[in-house]
Amino acid sequence: MNWIQAIQQQFSQHKYAINAKILGDDALYAWTNLGYWTATTQSYPQACRQLADQLAQAVDLNSSDHLLDLGCGRGASILHWKNYYKTQRLSAVDMQQHCIDQLQHNLNSNIQFYSGSFLNLKNILSDTHFDVVLCVDAAYHSDLNLFLASVRPFLNSKGRIGFHYLMLTDKWQNLSSFEQEKYRLLLKSADVQIKHLPTQTDIQQIMQQYRLENIQIDDLSERVLLGFADYISQRKFSGEHKHLLDSFKIKMTAKLCNKLYTDGLVRYIQITAQKGQ
Repeated sequence: MNWIQAIQQQFSQHKYAINAKILGDDALYAWTNLGYWTATTQSYPQACRQLADQLAQAVDLNSSDHLLDLGCGRGASILHWKNYYKTQRLSAVDMQQHCIDQLQHNLNSNIQFYSGSFLNLKNILSDTHFDVVLCVDAAYHSDLNLFLASVRPFLNSKGRIGFHYLMLTDKWQNLSSFEQEKYRLLLKSADVQIKHLPTQTDIQQIMQQYRLENIQIDDLSERVLLGFADYISQRKFSGEHKHLLDSFKIKMTAKLCNKLYTDGLVRYIQITAQKGQ
């Protein structure tokens, strides 16, 4: 019966729940993103911090900013903004109720935590506006139009936004319908809808429709997709029999990352912009 209960518990987890311990982060407030990997990266938490830093530095996050963190997970990013960037005014949103409950219970601070989808901010947040909105490694699970429609009303005048997304390359149009369908099913397994993925031209047009300016698109595919795939291929999963489904989920994610990078049809990008008038 124990193994049956273990499997049931695994399937009862939120679809975005990740076992950070077997990834390499056993902290209470663990990181759970793909990471930004360089030749000098020595650990999974370091790679995760580096991915967060890519966004923060691109929007020039500073101690005076009122910051909204979307998809905060178990809270590692929140502590990073607070401790490293000295950001004092913080709010955070995540779909995983147990993560929000834990953060509210354990963090003795003025941080405002909200449970729910960042696509539904109008029903979650009060009439608050932010200098910076960051979403680390999560926005590509949603339609870009819906994401921006939800977020933009909460940006201050000249407020900055930074997030990661997936982008179709020109090669995509050369695929047959059958090959595109195979890719659609593959990405669907990672909760990514191919119909939501834009080209670079699409991104520029969509961002401009939401009156966002100073748009910057950076391709992080090698550092993120290939970096994560290489890390998992070299990592030994201790006690894997205890976390069979978690390990499978992580290994499949790594295989997908490797395929995306190798095929060159979908790129992992960082988008930053500023609210226009």
